[in-house]
Amino acid sequence: MSRKNNTTAVIQEIIRDAPLTDLLAERYLAYALSTITSRSLPDARDGLKPVHRRLLYAMQQLSLRPSNPPKKSAKIVGEVMGNYHPHGDSSIYDALVRLAQDFAARYPLIDGQGNFGNIDGDNPAAMRYTESRLTIAAELLLQGIEENAVDFRPTYDDSGREPVVLPAAFPNLLANGASGIAVGMATSIPPHNVAEICAGLLHLIKIPKATITELLNFMPGPDFPTGGILVEDREAIEQVYTTGRGSLRLRAKWEVEKLHGGGYQIIVTEIPWMVQKGKLEERIDQLLQDKKLPLLDDVRDESAEDIRLVLIPKSRNVDADVLMAQLFRMTDLESRIGINLNALDKGRVPRVMNLKELLQAFLDHRHEVLVRRSEWRLAKIADRLEILGGLLIAYLNLDEVIRIIRTEDEPKPVLIKTFKLSETQAEAILNMRLRNLRKLEEIEIRTEDKALREEQAALLDLLSSDKKRWAAIADQIKAMQKHFGPDTALGRRRTEIAAAPVEINLEEAIPTEREAITVVCSDKGWVRAFKGHDIAPDTIKYKEGDREKFIFPAWSSDKIIIFATSGKFYAIGADALPSARGNGEALKLLVDVGAGHDVVTLFAHDPAGKLLIASDSGHGFIVLQSEILAQTKSGKQILNPPTGAEAKICSPVPINADHIAVQGQKLLVFPIDQLPEMTKGKGVQLIKTKGGITGAGAFNLKEGLMYEGGSKIKILTAAELKEFMGDRAQAGRVAPRGFRL
Repeated sequence: MSRKNNTTAVIQEIIRDAPLTDLLAERYLAYALSTITSRSLPDARDGLKPVHRRLLYAMQQLSLRPSNPPKKSAKIVGEVMGNYHPHGDSSIYDALVRLAQDFAARYPLIDGQGNFGNIDGDNPAAMRYTESRLTIAAELLLQGIEENAVDFRPTYDDSGREPVVLPAAFPNLLANGASGIAVGMATSIPPHNVAEICAGLLHLIKIPKATITELLNFMPGPDFPTGGILVEDREAIEQVYTTGRGSLRLRAKWEVEKLHGGGYQIIVTEIPWMVQKGKLEERIDQLLQDKKLPLLDDVRDESAEDIRLVLIPKSRNVDADVLMAQLFRMTDLESRIGINLNALDKGRVPRVMNLKELLQAFLDHRHEVLVRRSEWRLAKIADRLEILGGLLIAYLNLDEVIRIIRTEDEPKPVLIKTFKLSETQAEAILNMRLRNLRKLEEIEIRTEDKALREEQAALLDLLSSDKKRWAAIADQIKAMQKHFGPDTALGRRRTEIAAAPVEINLEEAIPTEREAITVVCSDKGWVRAFKGHDIAPDTIKYKEGDREKFIFPAWSSDKIIIFATSGKFYAIGADALPSARGNGEALKLLVDVGAGHDVVTLFAHDPAGKLLIASDSGHGFIVLQSEILAQTKSGKQILNPPTGAEAKICSPVPINADHIAVQGQKLLVFPIDQLPEMTKGKGVQLIKTKGGITGAGAFNLKEGLMYEGGSKIKILTAAELKEFMGDRAQAGRVAPRGFRL
């Protein structure tokens, strides 16, 4: 058979028939599991993802201890990439940089020398310019790794071995936190204070059935590298740590600095975690240019090593609390820290844990490491005692040992037979140097033997007593607590915890400048605001292929209302609309109209007004405008169109309106008191029709009904409307030719 036929036969053997959906599901599941367990989620025991674990292990293999000189980051990255982590060097260096940034990591695991970026958002220098070594915290994570403390596995190319998890004498997961996005799940664990974590661990060792409420007495909340103020009540924090999910509000720390002449300025000294100071300043500057901070005059950055952001109010009469409340609402001076305590447990299974489970996972790992290191040490002691026993036999029978070695061609088996030695003992005697054949050496061996036997007894006693093992773990934790105590620069708590602040009504506290504007929205949904009310429609330019759809006068203090075919109302502050310098901004970026829905109408909110709203099925009602204001981008559901229908009508109800006109296949006019006022719902049937309605509106019968007749606006008088009068839900009569509401 030819080589080609052989290849074909082999290929045919490995081809299998299977549904495409099954194959895709199988492969996607494999990819998802790989992402979850080998990339994005940290291990609950050491708090590290694989890339971080490989970095620290490689640096330990390079002897980059805290007491040793650092080495080029490029060398470290190359070592990690070549031996353990076969991915791009940039991803490895990014991970290294983050572990070295004291504004990103609460307890940096890498001591970086050179430019590793800053809180302004500037990038670090290239890896060839920076140097790195381990910190004490990282050394604790690696402590005992060469003493069989953890399992090892083959590296990606099977040329070496790497640890599955680090021994972790440092509670890294809670100390430094973690964040990551996997497939179908994510994690977001905030950093905490190590001294407080240690206090919680010691309490859990003492009282294994301790509740989360009790643990929070020792660990009151996160402790962020950049400080700030956590403005949450104890109940909210407890809820987050009990469920493992939620969010916490973090604010910048600020103070008022008095000036000569009675004025003042606000000094921001700490900003929320993961907020770049440079982007924060840009945001405040942009808001000042857009005149959206009427109480603020200027912002100045006077930071050196410490943060000093100077906020200058418009005048001395501005209330500092009100000014800061507005900045908290509109900038990242206040941010929400999402909490999702999702990590891999000992079985490499991802799950959301509560605070107690995370602490217990660390303690269980420490217990396992203690047992494994003790067993390893016992084995080493046993080996050494065996050798020492053989050496002591040699000293007791020194002349005979020397004779055997000098006269026998193969002294080893003779020694073993004569003195009943083991292979190891005989080998040790034969390898012994002549200089060691002195009396002092015998004394030293006996001293070492005694010390090792005492250590052996202590270890056996430790392994036989669960209580003593936990006492030993508690001693290790106390030593760490002392090293990272609150009296040290690294250990002191940085984030202040305060109760939730009293909310300030900014609309009442801040006077809004009332300026005349004209709101313009194009057919394709681009909205903008022109200054003034005297804007000629024919002077407005649109994008190519676009045209006018809505144009109406308003004031900068108004709320602009959007009504969508979903039956939802949305509200935007007129002062938040983009200016007319460009083509505006897409309306669907300002509010979440939703896929498959369109805008029915756009108008300025009238708090005292009423609206007639209806779906194209002919169901509707009257709603007060005071009921339609939405507080979020997702809108407020007012009209619930029947299945298969969508919102169609939204027209203002004049104060003197006494009748409703509805146009479907026919025209029906009925008294307004037959249409109910509702806050939300499907509404009632307006007209009996099969083809739906095309228009509806409220009017005053004496003034007549205005309608479009061809290209002109016409009026049907009360006398002309008599034949179309009836009760709600009747069929009506055929409308005049060209009639359109």
